[in-house]
Amino acid sequence: MKQLNGVLYAAMIKNGAAALKNKKSEVNDLNVFPIPDGDTGENMFMTIDAGVVALPDDARPLGETAKLAANGMLLGARGNSGVILSRIFAGIARGLEGAEEADLRTLHAAMESGVKESYSAVAVPVEGTILTVYRDAVRYAGSRITGGSTLETYFTDLHYELCRSLERTPDLLDVLKEAGVVDSGGAGFVYIAEGMRRAIAGEVDVLSDSGSEKRKNVDLNAFTEDSVLEFGYCTEFLLRLQRAKVDLDAFDVNALIEWLNSVGDSVVCFREGTVVKVHVHTRKPGDVFNYMQQFGEFLTMKIENMTLQHNEVHGGASFKSKIEKPRKPYGIVSVAAGKGIQNAFRELGCDVVVDGGQSMNPSAEDMISAFEEINADVIFVFPNNSNIMMTAKQAAEIYKGSDVRVVPSKTIGDGYAAISMLDTDSGDTDVILGQLAEIIDGVATGTVSRAVRDAEKDGVTVVRDDYIGFVDDTILVDDASREQAALTLAGKMNAGRYDIMLVCSGSDVDPDESARLCNTLAKTYRRTEVVPIDGGQPIYDYIIILE
Repeated sequence: MKQLNGVLYAAMIKNGAAALKNKKSEVNDLNVFPIPDGDTGENMFMTIDAGVVALPDDARPLGETAKLAANGMLLGARGNSGVILSRIFAGIARGLEGAEEADLRTLHAAMESGVKESYSAVAVPVEGTILTVYRDAVRYAGSRITGGSTLETYFTDLHYELCRSLERTPDLLDVLKEAGVVDSGGAGFVYIAEGMRRAIAGEVDVLSDSGSEKRKNVDLNAFTEDSVLEFGYCTEFLLRLQRAKVDLDAFDVNALIEWLNSVGDSVVCFREGTVVKVHVHTRKPGDVFNYMQQFGEFLTMKIENMTLQHNEVHGGASFKSKIEKPRKPYGIVSVAAGKGIQNAFRELGCDVVVDGGQSMNPSAEDMISAFEEINADVIFVFPNNSNIMMTAKQAAEIYKGSDVRVVPSKTIGDGYAAISMLDTDSGDTDVILGQLAEIIDGVATGTVSRAVRDAEKDGVTVVRDDYIGFVDDTILVDDASREQAALTLAGKMNAGRYDIMLVCSGSDVDPDESARLCNTLAKTYRRTEVVPIDGGQPIYDYIIILE
């Protein structure tokens, strides 16, 4: 087989997702930090699975199929590894644009486009990551193409070098060598590529128990002949703009977003080339479809009665009557996990707090939905986690309804301090961003969490089930006592030099222990005001924020 078509490419992506799903726990466990926050496998799977959901049900040209899958991944991207994965497939789709089918040379050029796109997505590319693993493999596979090469030999060569490059990652990153693991993102791509290769060979896996299943069992009795439409319809579609119907250059996606907001809510709308992606909750989906057909023709469409979703065990999205909010100059979106911490951010003035954090990274589409809730000229986004930063930036690039600025807050402490001191009086967005960066520079955040394995890191001997205290990626303390680990960590952070100490207790911490810890800290650091917060956050037993 020497020609790649849309049907086979779709099967390859599905098989790649299935292969990763079976191994995502192993990828999660390739965590350089000995705490239970490994989520690379989950993030990469949810990203590629979003591409599976976006695949067409019928046969389409290769270029169109690749584009649909890539757009799905761009919206579904989670975590740094997920964003990079989505960019790889976006580059491949760009290289296949307009193609009915592709021979090996064309496919390889598209794979090289994936290398360029993924590297360009990272401000400072780091070698020894998925970027390196994918680049090395593409170069090797390309160098092996001959007149007798087939799709299977190409992907066999690709997978071979992926494995070899993955084994070299500890030699490129000291943090991997110290932890004794290979790069988790690179490992995830190895499994995806293996699944794609097996699809070419006709070994197709079924992707079950996944969000990619398009048809879910619902209780039809949840909406009877006597029911009233309390909720609206979740309406999604892809529309191809038609030259015969609209001036492609003059088409205004922002005007479309404004109209969609007038007939519904939870709007997500963006244009990629001549394809418009729309998600809207509305009571009259027919009106939306009729309106949109003046611009083009539908590629895919889906309508779901949200009353059925709402009555499912896991709940569902509910329709909210659209209340037009007055336009304001600035809005704030923050990401946080734990009800207590989320409430604290709301009290600081956040318009929307996106549920997420370590091991539960929100997708780009989650972020866009948050932007859509705010009717503001400028939206400041506080990711509060280094693994959410790239997702936030990707969402900001896609969303066109506001000027979205991503603030470099890498911890909950960064975000809390910056938002609490946010001053927009100057009216100059760049000046405000500079002030926020200065505030973040003056904040220190330390974390206490239980170790899931023995390790040697940063000169500290970590014992499984002990509690470790760390700042950024540096472990400062290991102790069998959670309370003592927090006390020692505060000392290592020179807590007495700061004016305020916020102590956020996690979901597993007993209130009496937290109160005892805060009392001890207050007696130890008398010039520092100790403020307890019942954060309720997962994974991290204590988060200590010093301002």
